[in-house]
Amino acid sequence: MYFLGIDIGSTASKAVIINDDKKIIGKGIFEAGAGTNGPNNAEQYAMKDAGISADQITFACATGYGRHLLAGANFEVSELSCHAKGASHLFPGVRTVIDIGGQDAKVLKVGEDGNLQNFVMNDKCAAGTGRFLDVMARVFGCKVSDLSDLDKQSKKMAQISSTCTVFAESEVISKLSSGCSIPDVAAGADQSVVERTAGLVRRLGTVDPIAMTGGVSLNSALVDRLSKKLGHPILTSSLSQYNGAYGASLYAFERFHRK
Repeated sequence: MYFLGIDIGSTASKAVIINDDKKIIGKGIFEAGAGTNGPNNAEQYAMKDAGISADQITFACATGYGRHLLAGANFEVSELSCHAKGASHLFPGVRTVIDIGGQDAKVLKVGEDGNLQNFVMNDKCAAGTGRFLDVMARVFGCKVSDLSDLDKQSKKMAQISSTCTVFAESEVISKLSSGCSIPDVAAGADQSVVERTAGLVRRLGTVDPIAMTGGVSLNSALVDRLSKKLGHPILTSSLSQYNGAYGASLYAFERFHRK
């Protein structure tokens, strides 16, 4: 039997397929989110990766920003619960999960049973989110995946003081025009995200072990900065970006077997 989880975010769609042993056998990501063909494409990629067809899916769960728009899922679960569930399996024993998505940032407190206990989220401003880093990468003329390497090349971080993404973009352009290097400004952009994220963590309280999920977790320089800021090690995984979808697939597994 195969169980599908689809995480429909604001900027990307992720899909994960697990078998009856709860092992991931297929995954897919497509850079388009709610209201687009992103979810279907992510699902197709995951099925191709798993080597199965749609009629072999036993049960499916949708989560994320656009979960209500997906036809074909058997049920829906909030992204907060799915991120807690997925992280508890990716990082056994995890108690705090930091997830930075395309439009929001959230910190979750996870119980010993892997279920969500409490959470805090940022406001609706895009500052401190993946969207902020997308804007920065566009100004630098690079890919978001290049930001980590640029940060590591920095000799003297250029501080970004603006908290608004729009104003921060203007500030970054101004700093580059005044002679600041791209690596130094990239380091400042990462540190800006770190400061806002650390504020969320402090509001909820820090309980080890701490894990970071979402696409921003692939920025190793930013993760290192956040770890130093918090004074705690932060766990990451190559599967961190699929965490929400993985949690949804686990809910699909559990719901089916309960029934």
